Amino acid sequence: MDGHDLAEVVGAFGIFALITTVLTTIIWQFAATRRAKVQVVRELEYRKLAAEAVAAQQGAELRLKEISERLAAVQGRMDSLERILQTVE
Repeated sequence: MDGHDLAEVVGAFGIFALITTVLTTIIWQFAATRRAKVQVVRELEYRKLAAEAVAAQQGAELRLKEISERLAAVQGRMDSLERILQTVE
């Protein structure tokens, strides 16, 4: 094996190492970009879910307020009925 053959082997190995490194870097960056996009989508879904939960909670608070008002009205009517019944006795 002379110097020329050795140079070809070293050159071929160098080219192989370079191509492997470049492909690995490209694949790694592609995967990192994909993970980042998935994370952004997941965060947007969480924000949407949180907004829906807040809206539902506010709706429940409004319903509770309405129920409380109705119960107060019923309690007022019951008090007046009790007074009427006491006067009838």
